[in-house]
Amino acid sequence: MNKRKSHYSIEPLILNRWSPRAMSGEMVSDKQLFTLFDAARWAPSSYNSQPWRFLYAKRETPYWDTFFNLLVHFNKRWTEKAGILVLILSKKNFEHNDKFSRSHSFDTGAAWQNLALQGHALNLVIHGMSGFDYEKARETLNIPNDYAIEAMCAIGHKAPSSTLPPDLQEMEKISDRKPLRDLVFEGSL
Repeated sequence: MNKRKSHYSIEPLILNRWSPRAMSGEMVSDKQLFTLFDAARWAPSSYNSQPWRFLYAKRETPYWDTFFNLLVHFNKRWTEKAGILVLILSKKNFEHNDKFSRSHSFDTGAAWQNLALQGHALNLVIHGMSGFDYEKARETLNIPNDYAIEAMCAIGHKAPSSTLPPDLQEMEKISDRKPLRDLVFEGSL
């Protein structure tokens, strides 16, 4: 696969992280999983509130079907060989004063990025998803209303793209990004 090219000298870990779908079905060890969660733990957050929460299910455990059945059909097609499914939540209010935190999602996104980068460093597949039933997740997993359901991710060991259905094989490629001129503006839009 082609390597991405940046116009500036950024860390290769950031530049080369991507979200493949092909996974081997091999189990992810607890050491690997909790290394990912520990990396997420070190993300910055407003007032050091650390609003992120992670619920997870390992394949071949009683929790797996509950998490797997939250997914839309498209995501079920490739996550069946994931080792772990993770639901990412954020606590909406600060713990120190119970007031709404405007940055709870932003802070949780930083934790997710740390997890994704650590997974890339460990040569794992880390693929984020929004294709699942958010309300069913809240109900089935007893998630209180003071938590926002942000996303899910699949974690697993890499496999050749040929292990995916043909239409998904075509999607299994490193994507580029918009140029900075479309994303960054001095002053105002």
